[in-house]
Amino acid sequence: MSTVLQANERKEFRRSALRKIRDNGNIPAIIYGSKVESKPVYISSADLTKTMRTVGRNGVISLDINGSKQDVILTEYQENFIKNEIIHADFLAVDKSSKITVNVRVVLTGDAAGVKDGGVLQQPFHELSVTATPDQIPQQIEVDVTSLQVGETLTVADIPYQGTEFEINHDEVDVVASILPPQAEEEINSGEQQEEGHPDNEEGRETTPE
Repeated sequence: MSTVLQANERKEFRRSALRKIRDNGNIPAIIYGSKVESKPVYISSADLTKTMRTVGRNGVISLDINGSKQDVILTEYQENFIKNEIIHADFLAVDKSSKITVNVRVVLTGDAAGVKDGGVLQQPFHELSVTATPDQIPQQIEVDVTSLQVGETLTVADIPYQGTEFEINHDEVDVVASILPPQAEEEINSGEQQEEGHPDNEEGRETTPE
């Protein structure tokens, strides 16, 4: 059963109206989808935060708009990083029986052995494209890097998702994590470099009598 989130239709679109919505503790939002007409709404900021904690980042939410309910997932949101708050949200209308494609966060877990040896952990992909029915979309994809050594890589093929209800839309050879070797420190002796070949260094210069 989907978590219900109350929403109200938005009919004023001036900047002053958006400011008033936010000042009252709400968030302007939009509902969109291939089979629905885009609809501007606003929702309680506190309720959205609570709902995200309950269902997760990719969970199905039932938006209740004046008694009419629509299953959605939160696809994007804008944040005010200074105030640490969401200022706008986009909801994709979904059918629980139809597959959709979304981006899912990649989380590296464990302490890589190669990092302990001085290597540098690289993560080329922080999100992966996934296709599944809305209720089968994972909240995140975890990749264990504990045994990863210097010079080694983990690819999409190494992610243990076979047999699950979702499909990763990337080539199996795409690298999701790697350990680069430690960079050798260059020994710089600025004093010696300045002395060698300096144009003002007259020592040892041969002169020819005129």
